[in-house]
Amino acid sequence: MAEGVMGQDPLRAGSPLRTPRAAAVAGIVFSVLLITALTLLRLSAPASPAEAGQWLTDPGRRAAVAVGLNLVPFAGIAFLWFIGVLRDRIGEREDRFFATVFLGSGLLFVAMLFVGAAVAGSVVAGVTPTALPGRDTLVLGRNVTVSLLNVYSMRMAAVFTLTTVNIARHTRIVSRWLTLAGLACAVVLLIGIGISPWVELLFPVWILALSLEVLMARRRTLTQTAARPEG
Repeated sequence: MAEGVMGQDPLRAGSPLRTPRAAAVAGIVFSVLLITALTLLRLSAPASPAEAGQWLTDPGRRAAVAVGLNLVPFAGIAFLWFIGVLRDRIGEREDRFFATVFLGSGLLFVAMLFVGAAVAGSVVAGVTPTALPGRDTLVLGRNVTVSLLNVYSMRMAAVFTLTTVNIARHTRIVSRWLTLAGLACAVVLLIGIGISPWVELLFPVWILALSLEVLMARRRTLTQTAARPEG
């Protein structure tokens, strides 16, 4: 018996304590970066894709867009880390069907987020102080970016939220209010994304709330463990 304990994989043995913190940190980093990126893009770029590209000649607005686009890859990396450690947190309680949809929607969300940022970045990179891309090029670039970010990636985010809520409800890793908030967030992202461009912030805000919940739950567990008398 002692030999079995001594031969236990230390990474496996330590994962119940380290994994929740890793998931929380990754989720917080993703949320902060994506909220910052989307806010910079929304405040700097005009609301209508058909609007002329003269705003790109403003160095301040162009720099804000560039910063926002450069934050997207780091947000995607943090999100992939969040997915990995959250699946490890769920462990053997994971349902194969929901796990497949969970992983697939998360990967598609990151892929379309990257493609949308790449399209927008290529348009901005072609701007010089003395020359702008053609109007048709700007309109096409904006339409493709908006479609990828608003129509497709946010709906994948909604599917990811729904599956995460379902998994969390069965495994009871988060509180009830957070699962209800996730359901509301997913419904809005599925059918209400066209109401306002700021609706897309709901997803990173919910991930931020989920990460903070996981982090606080871990701290409560450690506090209770430390306070428990040794028997």
